[in-house]
Amino acid sequence: MSFPLLTATAAVPAIGAIVTAAVPAARRTAAKWLALFFSLATLVLAIVIGVRFAPGGERYQLTESHAWIADFGVRYELGVDGIGVALIGLTALLIPFVILAGWHDADPEETGSKRWRPTQGFFALILMVEAMVILSFEATDVFLFYILFEAMLIPMYFLIGGFGDRAHAGSDEKAAAQRSYAAVKFLLYNLVGGLIMLAAVIGLYVVAGNFSLQEIAAARASGELEMATNTERLLFLGFFFAFAVKAPLWPLHTWLPNAMGEATAPVAVLITAVVDKVGTFAMLRFCLQLFPEASKWATPVILVLALISIVYGALLAVGQRDIKRLVAYASISHFGFIIMGIFAMTSQGQSGATLYMINHGISTAALMLVAGFLISRRGSRLIADYGGVQKVAPVLAGTFLVGSLATLSLPGLAPFVSEFLVLVGTFARYPVIGIIATVGIVLAALYTLVLYQRTMTGPVKVEVAKMPDLRVRELVVVAPLIALLIFLGVYPKPLTDLVNPAVGHTMSDVQKKDPKPEVEAAK
Repeated sequence: MSFPLLTATAAVPAIGAIVTAAVPAARRTAAKWLALFFSLATLVLAIVIGVRFAPGGERYQLTESHAWIADFGVRYELGVDGIGVALIGLTALLIPFVILAGWHDADPEETGSKRWRPTQGFFALILMVEAMVILSFEATDVFLFYILFEAMLIPMYFLIGGFGDRAHAGSDEKAAAQRSYAAVKFLLYNLVGGLIMLAAVIGLYVVAGNFSLQEIAAARASGELEMATNTERLLFLGFFFAFAVKAPLWPLHTWLPNAMGEATAPVAVLITAVVDKVGTFAMLRFCLQLFPEASKWATPVILVLALISIVYGALLAVGQRDIKRLVAYASISHFGFIIMGIFAMTSQGQSGATLYMINHGISTAALMLVAGFLISRRGSRLIADYGGVQKVAPVLAGTFLVGSLATLSLPGLAPFVSEFLVLVGTFARYPVIGIIATVGIVLAALYTLVLYQRTMTGPVKVEVAKMPDLRVRELVVVAPLIALLIFLGVYPKPLTDLVNPAVGHTMSDVQKKDPKPEVEAAK
């Protein structure tokens, strides 16, 4: 039997979570280093997955299959395509930076709280989220995926509610109440989506007789399994609703600004750059593959919702006074682009959407983590409390600028390629939608550049006059992310070569071909 690489990649952070949580209370520093070690070990295994994966080979590779609940046809089935490999790599890459950025976020002397806060628990929860997210990208059994989809809510709830942002203008009691509200709202929204998905999962089993994604998809493609039109549409809606909450898609997005605003900056990165990607990934893997006709039927409405997300999120970002909530609304706009690319049903759109998942994760991590370093120095999330930072902390201001420019998809930085492909792919089939979506680009330039201008330029405010520049640990966090944004902006070929074959399979699932250009190329 070959080495279970996919299982090992998820097991390492899970074991790390248990070991980290078991470290004695007085050994907080040891717990941090253990968490970092296990996250780096996971990154090494993710790299091995990328090396062993053959983009031009079978659709699902490195597969594992074992009986689990045999009476109900539930199996422990894993497999990855190019999209899954890319997202596993993104997750494994970001977690070490999240751990380093949050190095002191749960220390009792840093939190200002009189009660003891379990530093070990903070890092253990991060590793547990990593394990569940990675396994969700690998799961090809629908029931197994559902369990992971729901289970990851538990550690995220405690990370948001128990280890929230300390930059509050009010009292500790008010801050705790706001964190609790954000955590409960996050949990309730996602639980409702999960319960609706559970009904659809049961309905799928009734129709198909098993939970295997590959078997069901093969039976559908061969005609052995036929679904009534209304049945397929209802099942699709059950799955899509849960994924749209997680993504998040307007109007199911309202939990995200609260969660990101009240969480620490590293946990906010975990939410939007890692956990939320499970929703958009699942749209590609499950909605399009299991319910191709229903996906095409729902496309016009989904594209309109995605377009609203793009413009609405960008407009609200323009009006924000809170730095972290601004990044949250910008992410809602970006997720609108991702979902628009998925349901444009073109190879350019879906390739762009997949690249957008990766590039948005890197760019948002860079911007949010630098913003977190900035907020920890001043003790405020309000934009109006800053000014002239670039004169006293030029390196911090420079990295903040690059992260901001990546957020507005400046040419030469990674998000530009993905956003361009999404717009080209959408315009090819839905030109009106594609044209209106460009408003999001204009608004992105407005909210990011205004954010930089108000915080980093102008007269130096008294409160930031002695602000220190980035420290060595913070540079170790930010510099690789900035380098990746530049590298993938100039040379995205490694990612496109990885994801394009998987996109081709997805286009085949929905039986769609790219529209022919109206003007033929000259011979």
